[in-house]
Amino acid sequence: MLKRYKPVTSSQRHHVGINKLFLYKGTLYKNLINACQKKSGRNNQGKITVWQQGGGHKKKYRIVDFKRNDKDGIKGTVCRVEYDPNRNAYITLIVYSDGDKRYMIFLKNLHIGDRVEAGKNSSINIGNSLPLMNIPLGMMINCVELVPGKGAQLVRSAGLSAQLLSISKIYATIRLHSGEIRKIWVTCRATIGEICNREYNLQKYGKAGRMRWKNKRPNVRGVAMNPVDHPMGGGEGRTSGGRHPVSPWGKVDGKKTRTLNNCSSKFILKFRKKNK
Repeated sequence: MLKRYKPVTSSQRHHVGINKLFLYKGTLYKNLINACQKKSGRNNQGKITVWQQGGGHKKKYRIVDFKRNDKDGIKGTVCRVEYDPNRNAYITLIVYSDGDKRYMIFLKNLHIGDRVEAGKNSSINIGNSLPLMNIPLGMMINCVELVPGKGAQLVRSAGLSAQLLSISKIYATIRLHSGEIRKIWVTCRATIGEICNREYNLQKYGKAGRMRWKNKRPNVRGVAMNPVDHPMGGGEGRTSGGRHPVSPWGKVDGKKTRTLNNCSSKFILKFRKKNK
């Protein structure tokens, strides 16, 4: 749910955030936390390789269980919902009946106290992880594997879900949020439901400082630079560069870099619209 703020300051006048009152505000579960080192877009020589990065609030990495294959047949209970600074979706702490605790992606219409389970004999309920061959057609799924046992690689962001279209002896066909239709091994696992926090992209940060907290620095336009700094720099007054937009190294911007002839293209039945 979106939240608007009373404009006590100028930065709050246009700030639109997300209501996070339901999130857990206590201490973190230390066994599922790792240190997260800052890099600021620099390599091992200290040279900038990724621009517009730097600063940012200190983070701790939450270890999310994207496999769930070692918990087949063991029921878990949704204990609490937590904020994760490393992803745009929330995470939830699952307490299993054997005493083990794991993090998983929090889903829409999943509530504290609900039971979740993994395995081919699991029921068709939100939060349960099953092989694609055991999921009914038309079901909305998330956290989809590409390789059996490797862990979820597709449909992991806030508000996303994919639809299971068909199942054969070897492959299952799913439709992704981008419109792409692709084949996946039927033994790959997926979780039933839609990922939470659908309103994430409707936020308005209101001031540049909030982006600096998120490790994002300002992006200076090339036409605002000097000729020695950018191919589109210089000129008298406000110019548009006088040429097709290019990168700082003279490469044409907007050029498609995705290779459609790689080994995974044979599994794609319909490409997303951007690659047509």
